[in-house]
Order: sequence, then C-alpha cells, then structure tokens
Amino acid sequence: MMINTNFLFLCFLFITITTMNQNAVAQIIFNDDFDDIKNWGFISDNVMGGVSSGKISIKSVNRNKVIELKGKVSTENNGGFIQARRNLRSISLKEAKYIKIIARGNNEKYYIHLRTSRMIFPWQYYQTGFNVDNNFKEFILPLSQFKTSGLFLAKTPKAKNITSIAIVAFGKDHNAELDVSSISIYK
Repeated sequence: MMINTNFLFLCFLFITITTMNQNAVAQIIFNDDFDDIKNWGFISDNVMGGVSSGKISIKSVNRNKVIELKGKVSTENNGGFIQARRNLRSISLKEAKYIKIIARGNNEKYYIHLRTSRMIFPWQYYQTGFNVDNNFKEFILPLSQFKTSGLFLAKTPKAKNITSIAIVAFGKDHNAELDVSSISIYK
C-alpha cells in the first residue's frame, strides 16, 4: 500500500495548526468596559504642589463607552502629570502576562502606570508608553515591557503584586486628550 506524502504533510500541518491555535488562545483576567466612573479616580500632581489640571469622564463613541482623560499637564512647580487610576486589589492577577488597550488621542505619548503591593511611596510605579493618533488603535503591552520609576524595586512588575492600573498623561507641558475604549489584562 502506497501512502501519499502530500496527504501526510497536510494531516501533519492541520494537527500542528490546530494545536498551536488551542495553545495560543489568550484568556482575559480583567476587562473594564467603563460602565461605572466610580471605579476610576482622577489624580493630578496637585497632591505634591504641581499645577496640572484635568478630569476624567465616561462618554459614548459609536455606541461604546469610553473613558476620557482630558486636561493640561504642566511641569511648573515640579509637577507634570494627570491620571485616571483604578484599584485592582480584589482581582487575582498572578497569571497576567500583558495588558491590551484600545485608545485614540491628540498625537501625544501616553502611559500606563502599574502600582504593586511592594511600593511604599506614592511616586513609585512601573510604566510603559504608547503613541496615539485620532483613530482608535490596539496596543499590546507585555508586563516585561514595564520599567520601574526608581530604585529599590524589581526591574519589572510581578503580576501577583499589581494593585492598581492608571492611564497617564505625563512628563512634559501639553494638553491631554485621550479616549480609551477598552483596557484588559490577559494571561
């Protein structure tokens, strides 16, 4: 009996692709569809004497809820940030690998800040940035890409220690206009 090598190759390819797709399915640990603004808090550099100002709000864009971070970031008086922050203490993130965010804005660089249970001071965080334009885009941000803000912390955050996530306009004088339609954490 002669076995067709093309048939065997196709069977092998099918099994390989099927197995890869099953292993490649990402699972959501956390997703915020911005139903409740009470889950998010606005923080600015005013807490340390800065003069930046802004606000967060939930608005509708194409029938989807979006969180908007809007304001004026000023580096005057040692300031330079506004942010929308959400507490994640009640969510088990020990298997988290990356954050997916869908956002648009005014052609500026924005940041995601993570805080962990290992942080003592309010100015400590892990951060990574993303550049937006006026169209919604998806950004995949692996935890390994986040860098520490200072000394005495691990180089990258440990997923099991994450306590909050923030959407941040930071580091330079500019007007902030950022819309985020989705923020999810995957394992």
